Amino acid sequence: MQVSCSSVAALHTAAAARRSSTSNFRPRGVVVKAQKHRSSADDVEVDGPAAASSSEGGEEAPHATTATARMPRRRLIHLAAATTAFVVSSKLSAPAPALASEFASDAKMAIMNRQGPVRFTDAEWQTKLKDEPYAYQVLRKEATERPFSSPLNAEKRAGTFACVGCGSPLFYSTSKYESGTGWPSFDSPVDAKAVTELPDYSIVFLPRTEVRCATCQGHIGHVFNDGPKETTGLRYCMNGASMKFQPAA
Repeated sequence: MQVSCSSVAALHTAAAARRSSTSNFRPRGVVVKAQKHRSSADDVEVDGPAAASSSEGGEEAPHATTATARMPRRRLIHLAAATTAFVVSSKLSAPAPALASEFASDAKMAIMNRQGPVRFTDAEWQTKLKDEPYAYQVLRKEATERPFSSPLNAEKRAGTFACVGCGSPLFYSTSKYESGTGWPSFDSPVDAKAVTELPDYSIVFLPRTEVRCATCQGHIGHVFNDGPKETTGLRYCMNGASMKFQPAA
C-alpha cells in the first residue's frame, strides 16, 4: 500500500497534537491521595504536589490547586455564635426584670454566714467558748471530735442536751440511744425548729446532711438514715463538745 507524503505529514501533526494535549494531564487520583499539609497559622489545607510544584519548578501545574483555602472551623463557629446572638438580641425589646427569687433573702444569707438570732463576732465566740474544750473548733469551725472522747456519749440521766453556745434545748434524754459509733446519738430533736438541716458536700464522695443549732447556727453534727426503725429511722450523730447536759429537776 502506498502512502503519500502529505498523509504522513498529517499523521505526524496529529500525533504531536495528542502528545501536547496529554502532557499536562494529571490523574485525579494523584490529587486525592496526595498528602495534605496543614498550616498551623491560618488553618489552610494545601495539596502536597501543588505545594511542591511552586518550590521545585517555579511553575504551577495547570490542573493542580496551590492552596485550597477553607474557612477555619473555629472562625466558623465564632461567626455562627455571633450571628445567633445578634438575631436573639434584636428580638428582645427590653431586658426582663430580675425576679426576687434570684436573690437570697437576708435570712438565707445569715444561715450561709452561720449567723442566727443569737450572734457574736468570731473573737467574741472564741472568748465565750474558751473554757469549753474543742467547743469553738466544733461549734464555729465545723470540726469533729474523736469518737468516745465526750462524756456525754455515756450520759444516761434524764434531762436535756442544750447548745453549748447559746443554751437552746436541742435533744431530750428520752430520744437518746446507744448507736455504738462513739458519738452521742438521738432519733429526733426536741422540736423540728430547734435545729437547721443543710446539705454538706465537704466530703465530695460522701454527701451528708449537717445539723446546726437553729438559734446560733453552730455546728452540732450530722443526721443519717440508719437510726432505730421502731422510732424515726434517723440517727442524729452529735458532737458532745457542741452540747451541755442539763439534768431534769
